[in-house]
Amino acid sequence: MNDQHDHGALGDAEYAEFMELAAEEGFDVEDVEGALEEAAHGPLPVLAVVGRPNVGKSTLVNRIIGRREAVVQDKPGVTRDRVTYEAEWAGRRFKVVDTGGWEQDVLGLDASVAAQAEYAIEASDAVVFVVDSTVGATDTDEAVVKLLRRSGKPVVLCANKVDGQSGEADASTLWSLGLGEPHPVSSLHGRGTGDMLDAVLEALPEAPSQTFGNTVGGPRRIALIGRPNVGKSSLLNKVANEDRVVVNEMAGTTRDPVDELIKLGGIVWKFIDTAGIRRRVHLQEGADYYASLRTAAAVEKAEVAVVLIDATESISVQDQRIITMAVEAGRAMVIAFNKWDNLDEERRYYLEREIETELGQVAWAPRVNVSARTGRHMEKLVPAIETAIKGWETRIPTGRLNAFLGEIVAAHPHPVRGGKQPRILFGTQAGTMPPRFVLFASGFLEAGYRRFIERRLREEFGFDGTPIHISVRVREKRGRKK
Repeated sequence: MNDQHDHGALGDAEYAEFMELAAEEGFDVEDVEGALEEAAHGPLPVLAVVGRPNVGKSTLVNRIIGRREAVVQDKPGVTRDRVTYEAEWAGRRFKVVDTGGWEQDVLGLDASVAAQAEYAIEASDAVVFVVDSTVGATDTDEAVVKLLRRSGKPVVLCANKVDGQSGEADASTLWSLGLGEPHPVSSLHGRGTGDMLDAVLEALPEAPSQTFGNTVGGPRRIALIGRPNVGKSSLLNKVANEDRVVVNEMAGTTRDPVDELIKLGGIVWKFIDTAGIRRRVHLQEGADYYASLRTAAAVEKAEVAVVLIDATESISVQDQRIITMAVEAGRAMVIAFNKWDNLDEERRYYLEREIETELGQVAWAPRVNVSARTGRHMEKLVPAIETAIKGWETRIPTGRLNAFLGEIVAAHPHPVRGGKQPRILFGTQAGTMPPRFVLFASGFLEAGYRRFIERRLREEFGFDGTPIHISVRVREKRGRKK
């Protein structure tokens, strides 16, 4: 049996040595292998739940994630900060993107549903398409089916609101959609959701499709993200107009955004277009919701997120939310402060204070001050992106990491809590893009100590421009019950 893929970033010899160390310290081999595999696989596969309004998408999402978290409300204009949730079924974890939760203005219904479905499908590895079996397939459902076909993503058809035998007959009419077997489900009562989730696991890849690692010599993918009106379009136009190589129409989409292949600093980059929503959406809340879905879709497809912030305005909650989205997606990151040429001394002073207080948690991200209007400092963008990619791909050999951890534990031991002093016994970097570490400890490590470890890792090894994921496994006490 070839376990190569389970080793993550560890070579065979390093893996064998590491497992020997784990056994010596009294760790269960299966637990250690599970921790390494989880860390090595990196970001979780993404499942999008799509369908027209009121078919029960949010109720189904709540059923899948096992808690009432997605907003279930008939009131128009319900928005949520968060559209992605983590779920687990049969021991496998994945992300669920809920596209339910608000009613579109009926005037733009078809366009709105199509746009909403499109953004979610773009960011996903597989799709659950929810249809109300009591109503049957509508014209809007047929429009979504066309999108799904064009996307080429695997689809699981969920015939919702099936509460008995007669409902099963209604569900079987949905074979006509041509998406394969309709799974009869009552998301309200949980009936049939297990079988549907089994089909979902078959459709989802074991690990997400990270196409960016596979193309040898292919251009690196950059998502230019930021809240509306910070100058994303202007920045993209500025860099594109100076030296555009070619414009690619993205195959299989009904809207007209393009991914721009742009030459900057002698290198061709692929800029993933997130410049605004092209469809007219009548509700402001709806537009915000689209914007966050659209950003999520772009970030999922990118390697580097360049977050654009308007330097002339105070750093907003929305700016912070967009940064958090990129960090949680595990992407390399550069923060670009736009409209820098419009700043006076006083605003510069206050901006520096804001950066310290509001963006302290991403102090590791390279920062560039630019002007999309004049093109000022655009040449600084490329070195910043390259720095972030380098940090994102950095890997520390296990021997060197453990020598470093040994020094930290000796010089800065974990505080004593309840008469005990937990200790880091050993660790390894199980993956890159972003760097993912697994630390094995004798007891629970407090959040403050984990942050200290991350800070020291950055001081010692760099990791500029990349989030770092640290997971901790605690040694089980054998033969002793608390």
